[in-house]
Amino acid sequence: MVEVPTGTLIVEAVHQAGLDLNIPCGGQGRCGRCAVIVDNRRAVRSRSELRLSQEDLAAGYVLACQTVLEGDVTVTIPPQEKIERRLVTDRTATRVTLPFSYDPKRDQPMQLVPLTIDPPTMDDQTDDWSRLKRAMALNYGISDLTIDLATLRKLGTTLREADWSVTAVVELDTWDRPNGPARLVDLIAGQNVAHLWGAAVDVGTTTVSLYLVDLLRGEVVARAAEYNAQIKRGEDVISRIIYASRNGNLQEMQALVVDTINEVLERACGRAGIRPWEIYKMTVAGNSTMIHLLLGLPANSIRLEPFITTINQPPPVQAAQLGIAIHPQAHVDCLPGVASYVGADIPAGVLGSQMCDSKSVALFLDIGTNGEMVLGDCDWLVSCACSAGPAFEGAGVRDGMRATVGAIEEVWINGQTYEPTYRVIPDPQLEAQGKPTLPKGICGSGLISLLAEMFVTGVVDKAGNLNFDLGSPRIRYGEHGPEYVVAWGNETAHGRDIVITKVDIDNLIRAKAAIYAGFTVMARSVGIDLSTVERVLVGGSFGQYVNVEKAIQIGLLPDLPWEKFHFLGNTSLKGALFALLNREFRRHLTTIAQKMTYLELSADNTFYEAFTSALFLPHTDLSHFPSVAEILAARRTTQSSHFIQGGRPDVHHR
Repeated sequence: MVEVPTGTLIVEAVHQAGLDLNIPCGGQGRCGRCAVIVDNRRAVRSRSELRLSQEDLAAGYVLACQTVLEGDVTVTIPPQEKIERRLVTDRTATRVTLPFSYDPKRDQPMQLVPLTIDPPTMDDQTDDWSRLKRAMALNYGISDLTIDLATLRKLGTTLREADWSVTAVVELDTWDRPNGPARLVDLIAGQNVAHLWGAAVDVGTTTVSLYLVDLLRGEVVARAAEYNAQIKRGEDVISRIIYASRNGNLQEMQALVVDTINEVLERACGRAGIRPWEIYKMTVAGNSTMIHLLLGLPANSIRLEPFITTINQPPPVQAAQLGIAIHPQAHVDCLPGVASYVGADIPAGVLGSQMCDSKSVALFLDIGTNGEMVLGDCDWLVSCACSAGPAFEGAGVRDGMRATVGAIEEVWINGQTYEPTYRVIPDPQLEAQGKPTLPKGICGSGLISLLAEMFVTGVVDKAGNLNFDLGSPRIRYGEHGPEYVVAWGNETAHGRDIVITKVDIDNLIRAKAAIYAGFTVMARSVGIDLSTVERVLVGGSFGQYVNVEKAIQIGLLPDLPWEKFHFLGNTSLKGALFALLNREFRRHLTTIAQKMTYLELSADNTFYEAFTSALFLPHTDLSHFPSVAEILAARRTTQSSHFIQGGRPDVHHR
């Protein structure tokens, strides 16, 4: 039981009661997934009932983020959606090939310095700090050394307990102080030079990923990943900004992401057999909103014209100031961003993709809730961002879900019967028992595959309208209008039909149109024809599962030879790793960010015109997609004599 003032939102009362309630849209009333049941509707007042059916309202459901309390009421919270972890980046170890030959003495500003110090005597009453600095200068030539108060407080005790034989953990320089002075981060008893630990982190809107790194060997020892706990307060950056700007929620959002970082730290350190406080350096990549929320900076100006960040290159911050559970005096280096919607993950992605290793023109794409992209040859770089929405991550789609166990990840449709077959992300435990994993929904890669198959087999036309003339029972009218049944209820884990609706199709078309319009406008702005692009580098975990043929068929990717596409995984995390290990690469990262000319797509009508043209499958102008035109022509000439198989006929759901 909790007592709150009249006018308090139900969601706020729930949180004050110490309970959790997911708010995927950040409290805007758009998603309907914070629905709760009240026993007395006269004791509440709802601002919005969007997403609630008449049956829901009759059963007492209200939206917790849109309903205020005006009297005594009992609130029942239905079971919350759980995020089942299926993260390919959460592995015990990995090998990352570095684009440089690693020399810790040359490349790494963090150093272990063993010292044997002459103890004080009546003839030499030099203070402890001066005595340590003298030994550092005489033995290693480090004459300019600073110390933090927390380290100073334990200096004398450590020296005496270690009998004046110690190892100093020293940071020689940082990106903002390339010439020092050096900083004493810690003092360890004994001569301990076996390991020096660091961490590279990518704070994604969906996932927080981490590399645990041996800084002496330049090796990734363990990796871990977890869904960003901020998801329950908003699935996209705008929702999170709105939530964080209300009622002092910024502190909660900061704590949620720090808790997630600490969780993956604990997991990676457990795998390596070390303790998190043994980590002395951390680099962090992330979009501008994620970096602002991590640092506890107000992010509201990011979403409001003229779309300005508080800072694009934050100074290094001590871990204790953020609550990150590595060594308290370790620096957390948030990498440089460019603008409100081209954050640190994009320069880090360019660095991690090794886009600048070649002078050829390349297109770098990071496709997610936002589509960020960079075009250039690294003598020049132009960048932009567009809001694709969360459809490609399974949100905003009726039966959409994240790429977890039970998600349909690829679909094939028989061009004669219009019957689908599909592949489901398996549950390892069920697979070990010889049992199939039943589908629960469709993830982003599955949605792209499904939409492409529906288009090339004629289930939908170029505008995304369902073809009822085909006579298939899978094409029908449902509660939310026209829909196509991907899996019947007797095939699914929850017993309900899994469908894609016309509304879902429209959301997907808008999302792909935004991405395509973004990079075409960017190319046009610098006079580049997309056909001259030598490499298309796709970063982010999303790109690891996308079928390039299907992505071209719906007009998400440009119609280029397949060999030009390179799906590279988490390039942002790789960039953070390179910056962690190599001071020159860290400086190069700053240079990359400074070289990027940011193109604001909302500044004129060019983007809107390109977006409108792309609101068809694959595009209004089919000449941009000659390979798709060939498929459609083949279908028209052959479907009267034999069917076109939309995919592999031998693949069935598992």
